Amino acid sequence: MIEVLVVAHAAATLVMVGVIWFVQVVHYPLMARVSASEFAAYEREHQNRTTFVVAPTMLIEAVAAAVLLVVAPPGLGRILPAAGIALLAVIWLSTFLVQVPLHTRLACGFDAGVHRKLVWSNWLRTVAWTGRGVLVLVMLRAMYGIVR
Repeated sequence: MIEVLVVAHAAATLVMVGVIWFVQVVHYPLMARVSASEFAAYEREHQNRTTFVVAPTMLIEAVAAAVLLVVAPPGLGRILPAAGIALLAVIWLSTFLVQVPLHTRLACGFDAGVHRKLVWSNWLRTVAWTGRGVLVLVMLRAMYGIVR
């Protein structure tokens, strides 16, 4: 059972690493190219579609990370899961205290300053998820020796 949890945790985290880099490098910058007349509808649709993709993945990642912290798998210890939870806290706090309010403001219409804050503040999540990606690979290596 713990093996399934570890793999689900790693998979969810690595999916989110890919998503966050795509959003940071491609999607968010391109938002500035949407016409002013279409932007509010575009932003609302962005929120709906993105939530459909990331909410279940983020929940799987968070639940699995919490369980791994409580039930330290053999050969893993608690330091890596604790570091992962700390990074998740940064990600979730940034998401709900920074990115969601900025998206809410953008849903009323494009604002270059708000958009700029969205792009720049999202680097925190990008770096934190990238760090989590490294951590899950280290965890897999520590537990199974499958990542070299």
